[in-house]
Amino acid sequence: MGESHNEDVLWVMHMIMHRYRAKQFEMLRDGNHDVTHMEAKVLSYVGRNPGAAPGDLSRFMERDKAQLARLIKGLRDKGLLTSDSDPLDRRIMRLTLTESGLEIRKTMQQQGQRLNKLGIRGFSEEEHQQLLSLVGRVYDNFEQE
Repeated sequence: MGESHNEDVLWVMHMIMHRYRAKQFEMLRDGNHDVTHMEAKVLSYVGRNPGAAPGDLSRFMERDKAQLARLIKGLRDKGLLTSDSDPLDRRIMRLTLTESGLEIRKTMQQQGQRLNKLGIRGFSEEEHQQLLSLVGRVYDNFEQE
């Protein structure tokens, strides 16, 4: 890490996430999963929120509807995602992961846990909790803005 950024907390956090994502997608690629970063975000969100509507996903991902529609179509074409009309309001599409989508999401979660352990290797439980608390405070500061 370059010395000029050593005191820039947000830059360091950004670089940590950059390395995390690079490692995660390296593992996905090596596992023969043809999933992009944005597709993985969709799989992760829909996995946590089965039956989510594209509008919910658009707000979460901060992407426009056309861009999101292409992502959803790509995931449907790959057999990782299904979309069905809401039974109460047929104008709303509900998204669900297929078995293949669930498998990839499970792989991503396992890799995430492994990378989390790698990232905090050598930390005591107290240091780990302190780091969580500090990062949580940084997050809350932005939420209050």
